[in-house]
Amino acid sequence: MNDGQQKHSVSVAGVVVDPAGRALLIRRRDNSHWEPPGGVLELGESIQDGLRREVKEETGLDVEPIALTGVYKNMARGIVALVFRCVKTGGELTNNDEVSGFLWATPEEVISMADEAFAVRVLDALHDGKPAVRQHNGITVF
Repeated sequence: MNDGQQKHSVSVAGVVVDPAGRALLIRRRDNSHWEPPGGVLELGESIQDGLRREVKEETGLDVEPIALTGVYKNMARGIVALVFRCVKTGGELTNNDEVSGFLWATPEEVISMADEAFAVRVLDALHDGKPAVRQHNGITVF
């Protein structure tokens, strides 16, 4: 039974895929880590609207979610992330306060540049299969 002390946060992330099959990574300004764009879903906001808002805020791109590709839980922080494969529908990559760089990355580049907990989200999104369900500690998947 939940005593009201435990809380989860829900985040969304968009793996934007270009026609060449590369995924868009952002370099976060706060920690210089490479990962797909995304963030915390706001109360009263639909999952799709939150996804579009977060990707737009961090990249300047308008996107359309194509498929849910995975559900991931950061066990250390209680964050559940819903990750979607997306296509660009408009906008242009734009520098901002949250992001210091962009890269259209191949799967090999994703593996070498992103922490495992974020790389696996991108790789799962590039794979056409059933959505993955995984747990991690913020860095390593288990």
